[in-house]
Amino acid sequence: DGQRLSIRAMSNGTFFQSYSLSFVEPWLGGKKPNSLMVSVTHTVQSNGQKKYINDDELNPARQSLQVTGASVIFGQRLQKPDDWFSVQTGISYQHFNLSNYASFFSFKDGYSNNLAANFTLARTSISDNIYPTWGSQITLTTKCTLPYTFIGEKFMGKSYDYETMSQQDKVDWLEYYKMKFTAKWYTPLNKHKTNKLVLHTHVGFGFLGTYNKKLGSSPFERFYLGGVYLSGFMLDGREIVNLRGYDDLSLTMPSDRVGAPVISKYGAELRYPISLNPQATIFALAFAEAGRTWTDFTDYNPFNLYKSAGAGLRIFLPMFGLLGFDYGWRLDDVPTYPNMARGQFHFSIGMNMGEL
Repeated sequence: DGQRLSIRAMSNGTFFQSYSLSFVEPWLGGKKPNSLMVSVTHTVQSNGQKKYINDDELNPARQSLQVTGASVIFGQRLQKPDDWFSVQTGISYQHFNLSNYASFFSFKDGYSNNLAANFTLARTSISDNIYPTWGSQITLTTKCTLPYTFIGEKFMGKSYDYETMSQQDKVDWLEYYKMKFTAKWYTPLNKHKTNKLVLHTHVGFGFLGTYNKKLGSSPFERFYLGGVYLSGFMLDGREIVNLRGYDDLSLTMPSDRVGAPVISKYGAELRYPISLNPQATIFALAFAEAGRTWTDFTDYNPFNLYKSAGAGLRIFLPMFGLLGFDYGWRLDDVPTYPNMARGQFHFSIGMNMGEL
């Protein structure tokens, strides 16, 4: 009945190991297309040093990060307001264990737990996944943890000294709420021709909030903007959003090491198909887009954005997926990157990589 069991293992020796197990039931109960997905993952990344010098002596030169996680997601198709709606609800958990590891976290030794509820409401009516010629895709996503410090102070009689609290204590159990809204529209401009010229427009907004201002915003689950970042290795829940014409992550405020809690991005693409063969779909595009990140919602200004324009090519091959080639021309200067090139070539791979 379409069930899928996936077992995956990746390793390059002592530097990186990743294991995952997932199961998908697309027809839970056998009568309606209600889906259930369960997954378990474990990842280890290190500097290549062995864990032990001898049989029982830890190696002090080893730097490592271990992430163990699990998730359960339940999905439903809705018939109201119309048949295009769907909803997903679930719960996810991640345990981070750091040992002298300071690549992109705000602390290098210790652990952190991320237990969150997830909810996604979407309306999808696009005509095709590779080259849509009509339809829209609108998604509202929320992710939130429990307000642990509020519960502790209000119901358990605990008191916290936030000024002297260590970073380890602040991230022991992460607390945050995260909201995202994205919308995409596909409009055919020459409806009666075989090769349809399509206007693709999109908007996106993301916000990471905190229940307790004294505790501060979560160092995890933040947004990063700029360039076309190829790495899909995002351990701390970060979301990297592309903006062509700029250096990778260069538009992240306050810095590309810290990440941003607020982001907006808008764009438009004019697409023309060169080949609509399912075995080799090719289309050219011209684009204009704009985006920005902010360190605080009080500074948010949806009209003060970094802008760019350019042209590109997309090639879909079943063996490789969707390949992208773009040349972007930035229209604004970035004060923190005075030597950034005015125009840049970008290569991308994947369907939704770098989307908000």
